[in-house]
Order: sequence, then structure tokens, then C-alpha cells
Amino acid sequence: MDILLNILTEIWNVTVAMAPYLLFGFLMAGVLSVLISRDFVRRHLGGHGWIQALKAALIGVPMPICSCGVIPLAASLRKHGASRSATASFLASTPQTGVDSLMVTYALMGWVYAIFRAVVAFVSGILCGITVGAVSPKNKEEPPTCTDECCQPKQTHLLKRMLSYGFISLPREISRAMVLGIVISGIISGLIPENFFADRMGSSPIAMFVMLLIGIPLYVCSSGSVPIALAFIKAGISPGAALIFLITGPATNAATLTTLWNIIGRKQLVVFLTTLATCALAAGFTMNSMNLSFTMLDYACARDDQQTGFELLCAAALIVIFLKGMLPEKHQDTHGG
Repeated sequence: MDILLNILTEIWNVTVAMAPYLLFGFLMAGVLSVLISRDFVRRHLGGHGWIQALKAALIGVPMPICSCGVIPLAASLRKHGASRSATASFLASTPQTGVDSLMVTYALMGWVYAIFRAVVAFVSGILCGITVGAVSPKNKEEPPTCTDECCQPKQTHLLKRMLSYGFISLPREISRAMVLGIVISGIISGLIPENFFADRMGSSPIAMFVMLLIGIPLYVCSSGSVPIALAFIKAGISPGAALIFLITGPATNAATLTTLWNIIGRKQLVVFLTTLATCALAAGFTMNSMNLSFTMLDYACARDDQQTGFELLCAAALIVIFLKGMLPEKHQDTHGG
């Protein structure tokens, strides 16, 4: 019973801590969904060279699209004329972060970790794009005329579109992954004592490669990966090793890799995966060398007993949004959702 109580307590603490920031992230995601349309993305990612990789990373980092949602969008980008370089950059940078996941990272792990994560997503996206472009043919590819529904002008009121995407469509995409991430976080924190891995792996290179091997094949969304990473840190895994999980978990999984094989090529896939893994390891070792572990752990642990009425209200609202997001779409439509 004590273990179950610890797990439930950890789940609740994480939910309360992240709720205000995730709600704000949902709102900003809705705003970005209107300001940065998919048609806008397509128009700016054609051609070859590092400029396209840079633009793809700039567009991809703030976009609130998970690793499952980025697959069809990347395929569509490629279909509509985006270069292999831009496609690879977009696929590397977009699922790692998003305005919602960065707000959750700030809420649970502090602003230093959030900024570091955004910078790594941006840099790794550019490098993946450049290296993939270097081994890709340079022939000019003319994009076909876009006739898809996403390219047609939308007549819905802007504010309604923002709120609908931010608090209905996006939660529908990530609610299950978010809840799973929070539950896994609670299980890890409830079952494994704090600093359990500190003397076993800690900041050793073994921990880095273990997180790499866990993250590459695993499917986890960028927001849902944060509470899991925090639980790893509390269990004694170094912040740098946890960062490797935050990079590879959202950016790669079996579905992403097979899709990449089809849309950019086998050789390009190998280069993409090698570059991303190298960037993740470099980022992990860099973070550990900055000795940020105590700062972030103190920040995260200090929040456990600081549950204000506003945070509790936000947690209740977040639970309602999660529950609504996990309902089948037909069920939601039947009830006017």
C-alpha cells in the first residue's frame, strides 16, 4: 500500500506542477497553428543547401507536433517539394520540442534545462539536414500543385481555430502519450529510491549509451518524455543522460525510421540516425560538464509542497482536457465535443 501511495502521490505532484505551464503551452500552440500554417511550411522548404535545413529547424522547434504527427506532415512536405535536407531537419527538430513541451520542461526541470533542450533541438536539426543533404542527389525537384485540404483557405474564425487546435485537436493527439508518461514517471519514482543509480551508473558513459539505446526505438512524445526524464534524474541518472532520452525518444522510433527510409532513402536514413545519436551524446556530455544536476534537482523537488489553489485548479482543468482528448472522436462529436 505504501508503494501504491507513493506512486499515486508522484503522479499527482507531477500533474499539478506541470498543469499551468502545459495549459499555457496549449494556448500558444493554438496561436502558432494559425500563424504558422502547413502551407507556409511547404512554401519555404524547397531547394537544397544548409539554408533550407536552417529554415526547417527554425520552423520545427516551436511547432507543437509530436513524433506521431510529424510523420505524415514530413511525408507531405517531401511530396510537395521539400528537399531531403529540409525534410530531415524538420523531422529531427520538430518532435524534440514544441511550445507545449518546452513549458512542461520549464515547469518540471527549470529554465536552464528548457533552453538547453531547445538549443539542442535546433542545432541537431540543422546538422541532420546538412549531413543528409551532403549525401543526397542535387537534382532540382519541382513541387506539384497542392490540392490537399490543408492547402485550402480556412474560413473558420481565427480565435475559434486557435482554441480548437490548442485545447481539442492537440490534446487529442498527445493525451494518451502524456498520461502514459506521467504514469511511468510515477511508477519509476515510486518504486526506485532517489539516487538509486547514482553510485551504479550516474554520469558514467554507460548511462549515456543506455539512454541512447532506450530512446531510439521507443515511442514517446516530447511532452510525455519530460516527467519520465525527471524520474530518471531523481533515481540518480545524470541530467545529461536524461537529456539524451529527451532527444532520441521523441525524435526517433520504429515508425519514424521506416518512414524516413521511404521518403529520403536508406543511405540518408543511416546518416540521419548517426548524426542525431552523435548530437545527443555530445549534448549529454556537455550538460554534465556544466554541473547543473543539483540546480535542477533542487528546483524540481522544491515544487512538490508548493501546490497553490491556482495550480490545483489548472490540474483539474488539465485532467478534464486529457479525459476529453482520450475519448474517441465519434463519441466526442455525438456529445457536441
